[in-house]
Amino acid sequence: MSAQQKATDLGIDLSDQPNGYLNLCIKSGNQLITSGHVSDIKGILGGGLSVEEGYKAARECAEKILRSVRNTHGTLDGLKVVKLLGCVYSAPDFTDQHLVINGASDLFHELYGKDGDGYHARSALGFAALPTGVAVEVEAVFEIL
Repeated sequence: MSAQQKATDLGIDLSDQPNGYLNLCIKSGNQLITSGHVSDIKGILGGGLSVEEGYKAARECAEKILRSVRNTHGTLDGLKVVKLLGCVYSAPDFTDQHLVINGASDLFHELYGKDGDGYHARSALGFAALPTGVAVEVEAVFEIL
């Protein structure tokens, strides 16, 4: 089954979206590079939000990324996930950013295969604050195969 069909079966919103202030996804050569996509979930990991809530927030970011990629490229098929950058609004002593960003990585593994085109490089970093108090922001780079 194709990545596009898997995403549709999971109920991920891939509808058209209007242009915003910044380009949510640009094509450069054989790459698709996304802007940071933020969660609707707000709060501080380790300061009121649990790892499980952060995981959901990161997955939400990944779903938004997929919508932007589909809008730019026309399909989710024929892509390789190259790199993710995950930013986590973290309390000073919170050290499980990697477990939070697994929410995004796991969705890409589900669509593209953990041992195949979904096997990506990644950074998961903690931040003192994120825009508007969101819990997670994720950006991604895809290769067009």
